Amino acid sequence: MDGGVAFWPLLAWAAVGYLLGSVPYALLLMRLAGRGDIRKMGSGNVGATNVLREGGTGLAVATLVLDAGKGALAVLLAARYAPDAAPSSALVAGAGAVLGHVFPVWLGFRGGKGVATTLGVLLVASWPTGLAVVATWLAAALIGRYSSLSAIIALALAPVFGFFLAGPKVALLALVLGVLVIALHHTNIRRLLAGEEDRISIGREHDGTG
Repeated sequence: MDGGVAFWPLLAWAAVGYLLGSVPYALLLMRLAGRGDIRKMGSGNVGATNVLREGGTGLAVATLVLDAGKGALAVLLAARYAPDAAPSSALVAGAGAVLGHVFPVWLGFRGGKGVATTLGVLLVASWPTGLAVVATWLAAALIGRYSSLSAIIALALAPVFGFFLAGPKVALLALVLGVLVIALHHTNIRRLLAGEEDRISIGREHDGTG
């Protein structure tokens, strides 16, 4: 029965993380700014990259910070209020937040791709791991100018960073989330291979292909 007692608190923290992660900030910010429904623009993705293309840099930065923040908040709350099993509860809550962002019940389980939320989770779960992932994303973005490819590279390396900088639990979390987020980039991968993927462009209007 001990396993059953431990299971329910973890499930509860997964639910808390899911609810936090399911708040669609990209959709809310675009509507508040009078820009319309982000799901009907560009790639249709509820994430910071599509907001950058369709709503501009300011809204994109706000979306990025809020999406990362909800993942970070899920981990922080579990670490604060579940002290007896803080590491496990925090990691489960973080995973729940990413699932909430990717599969939000409010949007018919069609959300974003989870990159920013995953970064927020990793930054709080293990700040050295999170910083290494962010640095990798930035380096890849500066060199290649592809947001999707940068995310794929950074999250592919995240389990390695997690293992050496934090240990097997964070590495496992990074692996699970990395596989999920990379899998959600399947259309981007096809466009990259075909040479049709949009590059990052700051301060220019989206050309409508992404």
